Amino acid sequence: MSTVRHAAPNTATNEIDETVRASRALAAAGLSDMVWGHAAVRDGADRGVWMKASGWGFEEIDADRVLLVDRAGEVLEGQGTRHIEFPIHTEIMAARADVGCVVHTHAPALSAFASLDVPLLPISHDGVPFCDPQLPRFADTGALIATDSLGAALAEALGDANACLMPRHGAVTVGPDAATAVMYAVLLERACRTQLMAMAADRPRVWSDSAEVVFKREQVWNPTQREAGWRYLGRLAERNAR
Repeated sequence: MSTVRHAAPNTATNEIDETVRASRALAAAGLSDMVWGHAAVRDGADRGVWMKASGWGFEEIDADRVLLVDRAGEVLEGQGTRHIEFPIHTEIMAARADVGCVVHTHAPALSAFASLDVPLLPISHDGVPFCDPQLPRFADTGALIATDSLGAALAEALGDANACLMPRHGAVTVGPDAATAVMYAVLLERACRTQLMAMAADRPRVWSDSAEVVFKREQVWNPTQREAGWRYLGRLAERNAR
C-alpha cells in the first residue's frame, strides 16, 4: 500500500469536504464495517480520486484523513496510507465520465442477499432504482479488488447501472455526486433487507411492475428527494458526533 511521499497543501477543498460528508453519512446510515469500505470523489482537475485514508472508520473521517490517489495508486496529497482497493474507484471513474462519486460497502443485508443469486424485486420504494433493468452482479472474484485489471472488470460488469452487487464481498454504487452515490448505497442495503425479510416470512408476492418502477423513479427518487435524504444523513451525522 502506498503512503504519501510528500505533504503538498490540499488544493481541492470541495472534493475533500464531499469525501468527508459521504463517509460520515454512510456511518450515520449504519453502513460501516469497522475501518473497511470507502467512498471516493472524482478530482476536479482529473488527477485521480479523493478517498479516506486506510485504517479509519467512516465516522472518524475529517479533512486530515482524506487522500488524493492517482490511477497508479500514488498518493499525491494528504497524510496516510491508501486503501488497497483504490482500483474500484479509479477504474470505474475512468470508464464512466458521468460518475463523480463511487461508494463501496460490505453492508450485511446486501452481502447476504447477493449470496442468494435471485433478482432484487421492487417490493418497496427502496428497490426502485435497481430494477428494470436488474442491477448487475460481479462474479469474477470475492477477494479484494486490488489490481487495475480487477477494477476494470468490475467497471465492465457495472456498465451503465447505478449499482453492482459483488457476491462474497459487498457492493458498489455510483452517481454524479456524493449525494446520489451515498443514497443509492443506503437504498440498496434497505431494499435487500426488505426482500430478505419477505423471503424469511414466506416469499414475495406483490411488487411494482415495470411501468410503476419507471414512474416511481421520478416521483420517489428524483434529485430533490435524493438530496433531502442526503441532507438528513448529514444532520444525523452531526448529531452523532456531538
